[in-house]
Order: sequence, then C-alpha cells, then structure tokens
Amino acid sequence: MGMGRRLALIFKAKANKALDKAEDPRETLDYSYEKQLELLTKVRRGVADVATSRKRLEIQMQQLQGSADKLQAQAQQAVTAGRDDLAREALTRRAAANQQLADLQTQHANLQAEEEKLQMASQRLQTKVDAFRTRKETIKATYTAAEAQTKIGEAMSGISEEMGDVGMAMQRAEDKTQQMQARAGAIDELIASGALDDASQSLGGKDDIQRELDSMSAGSDVDAELARLKSALPAGQQPSALPEGSTGSTPTGAADQVAQPEGGAQ
Repeated sequence: MGMGRRLALIFKAKANKALDKAEDPRETLDYSYEKQLELLTKVRRGVADVATSRKRLEIQMQQLQGSADKLQAQAQQAVTAGRDDLAREALTRRAAANQQLADLQTQHANLQAEEEKLQMASQRLQTKVDAFRTRKETIKATYTAAEAQTKIGEAMSGISEEMGDVGMAMQRAEDKTQQMQARAGAIDELIASGALDDASQSLGGKDDIQRELDSMSAGSDVDAELARLKSALPAGQQPSALPEGSTGSTPTGAADQVAQPEGGAQ
C-alpha cells in the first residue's frame, strides 16, 4: 500500500470517528423525516398540477363541443336556405373540431390516469411518512431515556467527564493542602531546634554566635580601659579593696582627699 493511500485511509478513519462522535441519532431522524415530508409535498404538488391540466382540457373540450354543435346548426340552416357551399364549409369545420375534441379526450384520459397514479403514490407515501414519524418518535424517546440513564449512571459512579474533572480538582486541592501543612510543620520544627532562627528576633541581622563574640569584645574593651585608668593613678593612691557589704560607691570625703594634691590643703 502506497503512502498516499495509507494517508487517505487514516484520514477517512479519523474523519469517520469524529463524525460518529458528533452525530446525534435524533437529529438524523428529524432530518430524514423532513426530507420525506419534502418529497410528499412534491408528489402532492404534482397531483395538483396534473389535476389543473386535466381541468384545462375539460374546459377546452367543452368549448370545442360547443363550437361543433354550433357548426352543426349552421350547416343545417345553410341546407335549408339552399346554400350547400356554406353547409359544406360548416360541416368541414365541424369535422376538424370533432378531431381536436377526440385528441383532447385522449389527453384527458391520460392525464386522469396519471392523476390517479399520483394520488395513489401520494397516499402510500403518506402512510410511510406517518409510520416513519411514529417510529422516529419512539426511537428518539428510547435514545433520550438511555442517554439520561447513562449520564445518571456515570454521575453515580463518578466516571463521567465532568465528575472526573471535579475529582481531579479535589485531589489537586488535597495534595496542595497536605504539601503546605508539611512545609509549615517542617519550618516550625527548624525554628524550635534553632536551626532556622526567626529573622524578626535577630538584632541587626546577626546570629547568636556573632552576638556572643560582640559581647566578649565589649567586655575586653571595658577591662582594658579600667586597667589604663588604674595605671594612671599616682603612686600610693592605688584603690584598696572595698569592704564586704559596701555598695561600691566612693564616699564624698574620700573622693575629696583623692582629689586634693599631695602636700595638704591650701
């Protein structure tokens, strides 16, 4: 099989499947019924046309019959008057009228037979259309009931397309909820264990180790400054240890003595 024939076969198969899926039997039945009604209407129109032609022939036949009767009377009057020539002319015309009348009678008989055939065909077609309509409505009702039952069954079992979409949406929502709960629990555990500090509790964006190092550095600076102050005092004025229970504040008098220069008061 050539490539072109294979492509054509695949295209036809897919098109047939798509059409079969899109086809609604109820719409197809309604369309067929409409076509049958159109055909029945055409047959009835044909019957009416034949009947009209037959009626026209009957009118022409009546006119020809009247003309033939009139010519017969004129021929009789011409013979009575001794005018054989007029009588002969009238009889000749009467013979021609009778010939036309015979032809019209033949056409009339044919039209009448054709009209009867069309009437019988119209009646048979009407019977078939009525039967098709009854069967069509029965099939449509059965199909509608089966379709409704199928949809109810799919909805009850959850295998319909709409219910499947709803179920998938619910599953996605549950998965996201579980994921967010797990993430929140993990963050809480990390914060409680100290592995993940709360940024709002850190000072200046420093962690606990940096804060401890800064505190030690500040303490060393204070000790160094205190040692420098002590070394700057004159000899013999080194501070003595504070007695136990002292508040650590220097008495006013002692402070004044320290402040006075060596050699006494002025």
